[in-house]
Amino acid sequence: MYQHTGTYAREHGELEQFRNSFRANIACKEAIEAAIREHYRNNCLDSEAPKQVVDQFGYDRVFHVLANTVKQMDWDGRISNDNKAWAKTVPVCDNKDGLGGDRNCYFVVNSHPGLTDLFLTQTRKEFALAQQQEKPSVRQKLKAPPERNAPKNSAHFKSQER
Repeated sequence: MYQHTGTYAREHGELEQFRNSFRANIACKEAIEAAIREHYRNNCLDSEAPKQVVDQFGYDRVFHVLANTVKQMDWDGRISNDNKAWAKTVPVCDNKDGLGGDRNCYFVVNSHPGLTDLFLTQTRKEFALAQQQEKPSVRQKLKAPPERNAPKNSAHFKSQER
């Protein structure tokens, strides 16, 4: 994911990386819209919707696109205050074109704002669960047998390097 503006990319010879990342952001936005369409039934958004997009694009890009969307729709009351506060913590560069227009508008999710908010909430919950599963709890660490791969340095250990 390219984290700088188009102007910066041009000045540093990284325009191709910027363009590839920009196209990927647009593709991610379209995937989010498709997932919402496919998984919204009977006034419920299936929990598979975020997984489908994250599996394809990863959490970093999905969160980048969703944070940009929420920032662009900050005025909309259908986006929760919690998600608005979260979006402010995610860095998204202002990206003006030559005429002063905002290039980031091209990867704003155009689904119903309430459904976009729900999708973001579910994605954040899935991410939190994934983070918890990766980190063993203190209790799990205490129950696990100690690793014995390498000798420990201690006062009782005599080096054989003499």
